Amino acid sequence: MASAGGVNVGTFSRTGPFVLTLEMDGEAFAAFEALRRRHYAPERNLVPAHVTLFHRLPGERSREIKALLRVVASAEKPIEVEVGEARALARGVAVFLDAPRLHSLRERLAAEWWLWLEDRDRAGFRPHITIQTTESDAEARRTRKSLSRSTLPRRLRAVGLHLWRYRDGPWEHADLFPFR
Repeated sequence: MASAGGVNVGTFSRTGPFVLTLEMDGEAFAAFEALRRRHYAPERNLVPAHVTLFHRLPGERSREIKALLRVVASAEKPIEVEVGEARALARGVAVFLDAPRLHSLRERLAAEWWLWLEDRDRAGFRPHITIQTTESDAEARRTRKSLSRSTLPRRLRAVGLHLWRYRDGPWEHADLFPFR
């Protein structure tokens, strides 16, 4: 089986894998989307601001995935998430988040899907919103410093789960599962 960037190719259906993200409240989303538009190279900024919960869920398991997300989301209240500081990623910058309830929710989903998960999604969870990826460490340092001086939202409200279909770069909306 071929490998692309450490991800096995050919293990998912022709419809492509899913990406699962947290649905943010409108105000927080607008603030983070504006930061991405300001700092992200337009040719690389193919998806909206997001918090990835799972990077690759099998497309052929669509029914099971959606059924579980409906049940989980309908039982979940909105989650208050504390926005932390901007930190370096490998050639980039992200704003890290702190929310014990979010970790618990993700652990429950991971336990249900464990056999389907690839290494990246089994490796742990560090919730964040990527603001920039770049080729230059100097550029990333400048962005991080500017974000530490700027006003980041202090909190965001997670209002649901957003399922996307991965399309070799861009994502396509698949379904939204609002919290109760």
